[in-house]
Amino acid sequence: MSELPEILADWFASRGWAPRRHQLDMLAAGRAGRHALLVAATGAGKTLAGFLPTLAELTLRQAQGDRAEGLHTLYISPLKALAVDVQRNLLTPIEEMGLDIRVETRTGDTPHERKVRQRARPPQILLTTPESLSLLLSYEDSFLMFAGLRTVVVDEVHAFATGKRGDLLALALARLQTLAPGMRRVALSATVADPDGYRAWLAPHGEIDAVELVTGEKGADPDIAILLPEGRVPWSGHSGIYAIPQVMAEIETHKTTIIFCNTRGLAELVFQNLWKVNELKLPIGVHHGSLSLEARRRAEQAMADGKLRGLVATASLDLGVDWGDVDCVIQMGAPKGSSRLLQRIGRANHRLDEPSEAVLVPGNRFEYLEARAALDAVEAGELDPDIFRPGALDVLAQHVMGVACAAPFDAAQLLREVQGALPYSALTEETFERVLNFIADGGYALRAYDRFKRLTRDRDGLWRVTKPAFVAQHRLNAGIIVEAPMLEVRFRNGRRLGKVEEAFGATLSPGDTFTFAGMALEVERVELTDIIVRATAKNARFVSYMGARLAITSTLAARVRRFFADPAEWARFPADVREWLEVQAYRSRLPEPGRLLVETFPHEGRHHMVVYSFEGWNAHQSLGMLVTRRMEALGLKPIGFVANDYALAVYGLEKITDPAPLFSPDILEHEFVDWVQGSALLKRAFREVAIIGGLVERQQPGKKKTGRQVTFSTDLIYDVLRKYEPDHLLLRAAWADARARMTDVGRLAHLLDTAADAIEHVDLARVSPMAVPVLIMIGRETVAQGAVEDAMLIEAEALAAEAMRLD
Repeated sequence: MSELPEILADWFASRGWAPRRHQLDMLAAGRAGRHALLVAATGAGKTLAGFLPTLAELTLRQAQGDRAEGLHTLYISPLKALAVDVQRNLLTPIEEMGLDIRVETRTGDTPHERKVRQRARPPQILLTTPESLSLLLSYEDSFLMFAGLRTVVVDEVHAFATGKRGDLLALALARLQTLAPGMRRVALSATVADPDGYRAWLAPHGEIDAVELVTGEKGADPDIAILLPEGRVPWSGHSGIYAIPQVMAEIETHKTTIIFCNTRGLAELVFQNLWKVNELKLPIGVHHGSLSLEARRRAEQAMADGKLRGLVATASLDLGVDWGDVDCVIQMGAPKGSSRLLQRIGRANHRLDEPSEAVLVPGNRFEYLEARAALDAVEAGELDPDIFRPGALDVLAQHVMGVACAAPFDAAQLLREVQGALPYSALTEETFERVLNFIADGGYALRAYDRFKRLTRDRDGLWRVTKPAFVAQHRLNAGIIVEAPMLEVRFRNGRRLGKVEEAFGATLSPGDTFTFAGMALEVERVELTDIIVRATAKNARFVSYMGARLAITSTLAARVRRFFADPAEWARFPADVREWLEVQAYRSRLPEPGRLLVETFPHEGRHHMVVYSFEGWNAHQSLGMLVTRRMEALGLKPIGFVANDYALAVYGLEKITDPAPLFSPDILEHEFVDWVQGSALLKRAFREVAIIGGLVERQQPGKKKTGRQVTFSTDLIYDVLRKYEPDHLLLRAAWADARARMTDVGRLAHLLDTAADAIEHVDLARVSPMAVPVLIMIGRETVAQGAVEDAMLIEAEALAAEAMRLD
């Protein structure tokens, strides 16, 4: 305690607390002016540890008569909700200590007047997001605003460092280091598998030794259970809806429960089903990213005030939100990764010395194995791998334009600054010049159009924005998160409920009903950008979303594979899961590590092939496209395919006698390239990079483009570039996105590289037990919810009876 200023030491003592070792280590790193990465369990006081050097310095300066005005510390969060939560939890100790320290948030939700005032008179501590920071750096007064910046704290760094938002933040940190050379960088996380990778990402110029690694003491082991149904573990489905009465019982017996779902649609479905069995009328809320700001804030405040017994949520609340009354977390469906599971479990109790209580609700038998694998991984301390990759060029283009909005720049100096960000450390002068030329005139095929001429080079050699309108355009459209085109859902009186995707909205007509924001709504009319609704008591369908689907991580998939190879493990499984595996081994084979099990069998007049590859849904979707194309070329007359995280099922009119030719690695050189270039996949990827790169604006002053208008614009440009400039910077960026992110091509390539010599083909007379969960999806891939899911369960039981026969 002697290391703390007296006022801070007294505050700790008044709470009956003592600072933890890692908090004092962070204080020491701050006093030494060293960058630091803190890896500590949830509930270990990471956020306070990150701010402790700031509070210590500001209190000392104020004690010496220095008002310490100006921006001292910048806190960067991946979530708007987290920034608000931290403000609430930071203000409490500041007020209790009577400190004269202003703490404010700045996100996309901050009122315009406050944003203007913050630039002129910033608080000592500003809480923001990567996107809002990038926008701040685009203003002329950013040089003054950040000149005295002492510390940047990046919270939950694992959540975005390896993606495009991490690229944007790395570039912003490099810019801040130029504006404030003495600035110190700090990052916080509970779930980091590769601390050295994050130290290098955080460090200026990737100098890993410049970043001190501080680790917290291990917390209490979590108390995790897998909820089993009162009957049998289901054969199909992924929602866990069968367990709703048991989930409600958990809510009734705990003080506050968060129920996590992997998708927004599932969150709405679970919320409605919980209300149907909520006989005690307990207060339960719903929270996801498509709800309006007002709706999300109401739910967050109700949780903070202890007014809710349950909150159904998505990844919108995965990170760091600290509600002390939460004493149970429930995961609906498979967790998909051990790091994500640990992060969600950490929302319960949020105290280091007490175990977090969590319940997993697997949707089917494969998901039971995945849940068991996740529990084992958590117990073993095995986290999912962090994959760092080169920075995206569309993000770089947006950043360069933002720099130009603030002031003219010298290209050579900016290149050196950009190379100080680890994702861009290998950026060549030639590629950087291509980025500059793209912003300057759009590229060879587009340079005849004035609207793409955003930068110009003066006689003095400096690059500057061509005209003020481009500055306004950049600030209005900057951002890395490109959502699917959305329509606003609101009542006639103007009250907004949130947004649904335009593709779903296009299916609605007046009189149609759908469930959203926890209520049944009837459509009154559909406008260009709005859906006008009223509340109704009619039956309503659920909103569908096209968002990215979480795939099982490679570490969990490897653990599931090992279960099949080790029958000694089966004693831990429920009797019906053991029987499922035993009959599979008797009637066919079980997948083995290093081998690829392929089954073929007839069913309902068609020939089926099921591949048990465990490479995740995204890779299997791509593989299904490629295999059916090759089957078509070989005259095998494919009809279609379905996939889940564990297997791919292809069905057609001709029997597959030798599957090996369908899985040769050259499929990535031929069918894959043809498929991506000829599909909508590349166009969707191009739409995203064109928006991020600033080629197409989403918004114009006073109005917002519809999704159809944006898509029309990007499709036109895409066709022009494909024809006249196929090597265009953004086409290259779109191709990289389509390959790496949208198709999980790395896992797909690994599968194909090993398949040729590892295939175990079993030809069966009828469906096998392990094929049932994927086979039942045929014809039902996009509508597996509500009554349809009930029908699937009935059909699955009938198919399972056939598969489990021993004759």
